[in-house]
Amino acid sequence: MRRMPMAVALTTLAGAASAQLTPPDVTITTETVAPGIYVLIGSGGNIGVSAGGDGLFLIDDQYAVLTPKVEEALAKLHPQPPRFVLNTHWHADHTGGNENLATRGSVIVAHDRVRQRMSVDQAFEFFKRAVKASPARALPVVTFNDSLSFHANGDEIRASYVPNAHTDGDVVIVFRKANVMHAGDLYFEGRYPFIDIDSGGSVAGLIAAADHMLAISDDKTRIIPGHGKVTGRAGLVEYRKMLAVTSARIRELARAGKSVEQVLAAKPNADYDAKWAWWFITEERYVRMIYESVQRELR
Repeated sequence: MRRMPMAVALTTLAGAASAQLTPPDVTITTETVAPGIYVLIGSGGNIGVSAGGDGLFLIDDQYAVLTPKVEEALAKLHPQPPRFVLNTHWHADHTGGNENLATRGSVIVAHDRVRQRMSVDQAFEFFKRAVKASPARALPVVTFNDSLSFHANGDEIRASYVPNAHTDGDVVIVFRKANVMHAGDLYFEGRYPFIDIDSGGSVAGLIAAADHMLAISDDKTRIIPGHGKVTGRAGLVEYRKMLAVTSARIRELARAGKSVEQVLAAKPNADYDAKWAWWFITEERYVRMIYESVQRELR
């Protein structure tokens, strides 16, 4: 089983978890993805960055406590604070820095549903945890329903809504000229994903999202996942296959009337677990999550 740092495993439960992270615990590293496009890797969702003559454009911003370290890394790319921050979805490991960056003058942008969810208390029934509403300053001030384009740093940065996948407010972002994609938590590279069913996510929607991303990419596309290393289309193909195969097995057992405990006992995905399970989304949690998703499909 894949072992991950403690901080990483808390990423999608971020309300209370962010208070447990302290700056000395985390190092922000910067990798070049394409000319003028970077990824910042720390604790929480991977941050996409476009840096150039028009300033800084950010995709996600990790936890609030990490903002000083994020800003230190960004200062090496451009002297000014980010002009725009685009959130891929509402989870606080992707939006926790919103309030801090908005105070510096950044414009926060997201899908309509992201603002809706951040505006009120949320519940993770799957994990028996609650998340308080975000401060008003952290909320997106520009929202959209279907798609939105930014024209900056010599590229078109296009965000497209993908319904009911990881959550009900996910977007995938494409740098059209550079041929770089930021997938947010639609793509957990090399591991079982977390699907936030309580926020409208579903395995069927996540597979549809993978199909969408494959349709708008090619063999030269560089893909920044929400979590994990930057990869290419081949990695996304493998991820999509894993989702389809493992969920189909669980769906077949659910349709046959098997309880979730019976499905767990059957170990339907034993051949995938060794590679894809990790200590946050274990074999058991993955089965329970997919089982609940397919049960909702069958109701």
